[in-house]
Amino acid sequence: MNHNLYLQFLPHFERQPDKVLIDTPEGAEYRYADVLTTSQRLASVLSELGVQPGDRVAVQVDKSPQVVMLYLACLQVGAVYLPLNTGYTDAEIDYFLGDAEPQLYVCTPENLAHAQRFSQQGRVVHVESLGTASDGTLMDQAQSLAATSDVAQVEANDLAAILYTSGTTGRAKGAMLSHANLASNSRSLVEAWHYTADDHLLHALPIFHTHGLFVACNVTLTAGASMTFLSRLDVDKLLDGMPSATVLMGVPTFYTRLLQSPQLDRDAVHNMRLFVSGSAPLLAETHDEFHQRTGHAILERYGMTETNMNTSNPYEGARCPGTVGMPLPGVEVRISDRETGVALSQGETGMVEVRGPNVFQGYWRMPEKTKSEFRDDGFFITGDLGRIDEQGYLQIVGRDKDLVISGGYNVYPKEIEQLIDDLPQVLESAVIGVTHPDLGEGVTAVVVLKSGESLSGDEIIAGLQGHLARYKQPRRVFFVDSLPRNVMGKVQKNQLRATYADIYQHKEATDA
Repeated sequence: MNHNLYLQFLPHFERQPDKVLIDTPEGAEYRYADVLTTSQRLASVLSELGVQPGDRVAVQVDKSPQVVMLYLACLQVGAVYLPLNTGYTDAEIDYFLGDAEPQLYVCTPENLAHAQRFSQQGRVVHVESLGTASDGTLMDQAQSLAATSDVAQVEANDLAAILYTSGTTGRAKGAMLSHANLASNSRSLVEAWHYTADDHLLHALPIFHTHGLFVACNVTLTAGASMTFLSRLDVDKLLDGMPSATVLMGVPTFYTRLLQSPQLDRDAVHNMRLFVSGSAPLLAETHDEFHQRTGHAILERYGMTETNMNTSNPYEGARCPGTVGMPLPGVEVRISDRETGVALSQGETGMVEVRGPNVFQGYWRMPEKTKSEFRDDGFFITGDLGRIDEQGYLQIVGRDKDLVISGGYNVYPKEIEQLIDDLPQVLESAVIGVTHPDLGEGVTAVVVLKSGESLSGDEIIAGLQGHLARYKQPRRVFFVDSLPRNVMGKVQKNQLRATYADIYQHKEATDA
């Protein structure tokens, strides 16, 4: 049996060739037949370049429908697709290419001459380009080659993709995702979210990341649905697209920006059936305000690079703010003691662990690291801290590395952040641990106020009294205009810890 993920998508291309798969706000349309032909021609190009099953193809280009076609071509020939953030520097790309040793590196046309040095240095065999207007050397070659319908034979655990983690704590790790990992997860999401061929997705996410590629695109391709490709988040274009769309997948920033538009109301979303949020926590305030304005409850889900999606709030049933729902079909989730690995009871806070067909094959060329991240019974240690409430919903309280240990006590930042965020003057907050001469770490809050509001650190701390034990209360509060975030909207707490690293170094600064 051929387990190639490509074969999960192919029947839709054959069944509905004239249906539009991808359109753009600028008026371009790509039918299923168009996408299939171009991707099969690109598969011929890859074969001409010597790309064999298992070879890596590294791709660092701007978002376009053609990137989806290249992704399909890689699957078809059995190559391992390796998407790279367009913001990575030369030094970062040099590391990724040296680590992954790809057969092919694909860059933007304007960067082609500069990128040729990677081939000259032996980092990669071939360097080609792909642009956003069907241009670039790959597309030039595709025009002169016949489409191939040959599909590489792969096993379930053969690699379909490698995604590098952020590497905020040391060397970046390449998460190895198999054809079975991606195929099973997209099927689970189609089932959980009632996705059908009639759905039309507004796609404004980047596609070098799990969310934009392996959730948004794979689910659309698995269901035989369609999507509008936006190059970036543009609120006006999102609103313009909603009358003909049914689904939006986004990060919390999408929803806070939409709420800033006076055009967002029930009429604007009358054709929409589902709003999904992930990649970063959604504030309960955002959830509630969006529901009041539109009548829609945003569906939060939980996933990560190594596992794709693990849990989801229900399509039918209560979507609880502050939770990420229950395990997807076929996925197991448990909470364990972070030190011993012993399973904890419902309601207790500990390490979130996951087991299922969605869980990755390990870290590229890091067998010891891989071994250390799995329990003996196959559960993957996510590094997230959470608890499962009495309804069975998972609540994420923070990352293990973000856990603050102050005076020997464990302090979970999410608990404090939720209380600070509930203050009427506060837009959002981040709680971090900073080296403290007496306590080990001092609980520190970084707060963004709503426009026009004023509040002091003492007033925030006073607002927490009676709600938190003294050891959980921030010793210092700092105010900023905005929190540092990565491209997927996650707050970069490592940057905050670096910014405030020295605040407790002097004795007079040790008390709030």
